[in-house]
Amino acid sequence: MATKPLKTVGKKKQPAAVETSSSIEDKVKAFLEAGGEIEQVRSGISGQPSMAPPKPKPAETKPAETKDSE
Repeated sequence: MATKPLKTVGKKKQPAAVETSSSIEDKVKAFLEAGGEIEQVRSGISGQPSMAPPKPKPAETKPAETKDSE
């Protein structure tokens, strides 16, 4: 005889993360009034540390030293 699959308790869905522009504006205003500062970040800059190894520096070529014969 086939057994019935056990029922698992489903997880409740988290409410959607929705904020209005006015609520964000209120939070920014409170942050600035508390002495916070907003830093402007150039386009293309990330706050995440790079996982790639640093690029090697190109080898410097020194001019050949000449020996003066005495």
